[in-house]
Amino acid sequence: MFNKSWAPLLLVVLLSFSVRSYAQDDFTKIQQIEDSMLLTADSMYHAFIPDDRAAYTERFVKQLVQALKEPNSWAYEFPKLQQEINIMYPEDRSFRIFNWGIAPTEVTRRYYGAVQLPEEELKLYPLFDYSDKIKKCAEDTVLTKGKWIGGIIYKIMANKVDGETVYTLFTLNAASAISNKKILDPMIITDKGVTFGAPIFDIPSPCNPENRSNRFILEYKKEVQASMNWDSDFNAIFFDRLVSQVNDPNRKYTYVPSGQYDGLKWKGQKWVYVENLIPIDIRKDGEAPTPNPKFKQEKGN
Repeated sequence: MFNKSWAPLLLVVLLSFSVRSYAQDDFTKIQQIEDSMLLTADSMYHAFIPDDRAAYTERFVKQLVQALKEPNSWAYEFPKLQQEINIMYPEDRSFRIFNWGIAPTEVTRRYYGAVQLPEEELKLYPLFDYSDKIKKCAEDTVLTKGKWIGGIIYKIMANKVDGETVYTLFTLNAASAISNKKILDPMIITDKGVTFGAPIFDIPSPCNPENRSNRFILEYKKEVQASMNWDSDFNAIFFDRLVSQVNDPNRKYTYVPSGQYDGLKWKGQKWVYVENLIPIDIRKDGEAPTPNPKFKQEKGN
C-alpha cells in the first residue's frame, strides 16, 4: 500500500532525476563537438607540415564557437578539452579564458585565446596575439579591441582599483627564437570588451621613467628557466632577479637567474616592488648564494 508520507520525498527524487536528465541531454551536443575538437587539436599541435597547423587552428576556433553557442554552455566544464588547452577561471568565476598556443616553426609560438562571460546569450571576446607587432616599450602599451600580448596563462589574480576589478594575468610567452618572457598583464573587462595594460605597477616604465609601467615583463635567455608566481607564505609575487651573462643590459636574450629573488606586493591599489623578497644563504669564498629550499623547483613554467 502506498504510504502518503513518502509523497514529498518521491516528488523530490523524481524532480531531481528530471533535472539531471535534462542537464545531460542539454550537454549532448556540446560533448559531441568537444570530441571533434580533440581530433582537431591533435592536428593543430602535431601536423607534420607546420603551415597546416594554422588551418587546423582555424577549424578548432570555429568548433569552439559552435560549442559555446549551445544553450547553457557556461555550465559545461569541457573536461576532455581541458587536457588539450588551458581553461582558466579567476576566483570570482566572473569569466573564463580558453587559451592555447601552436608552433608555426620549430622555435616560435603563436598564441590564441577567448574570454567567455557567464551569460545566457553567448558573450565571447576573442583575443588576437599582437606580440610580434610590439617591437619596444611593451611595458607602456595599452591594448584594446582584442589585441593581446599572447602567451600561455597560468594564473589569474583579481584586485580592486577605485572600485573596478583589475585581473592580473600571469603569462608565459615563448614566441621569440632567442628569449622567453614571463608577463604580468593587467586585464579589465567592460561592456565594450577587454583592455590589457594598466598603470598598477609602482615601477618606472623603461621607456618613460616618469610614468608607471602598464605591465611587468621578465625576459630571459631561451635555454634557461626563470620563475614568476604567487606565494601565499610571503603574500607576494616572487620572481628571479636576472643578470646579463655578457654584462649588457640591453641584450635581454643573455639574461639568466642570479640566484636571488625579488617580488611584488599589493599595497595602495598597486603592485609595489620588493627587493630581496626571499632570504638566501650567502656562501663563503665566492660560492653561489643558496635560495630558500621551497623555491628550488620551478613554479609557473
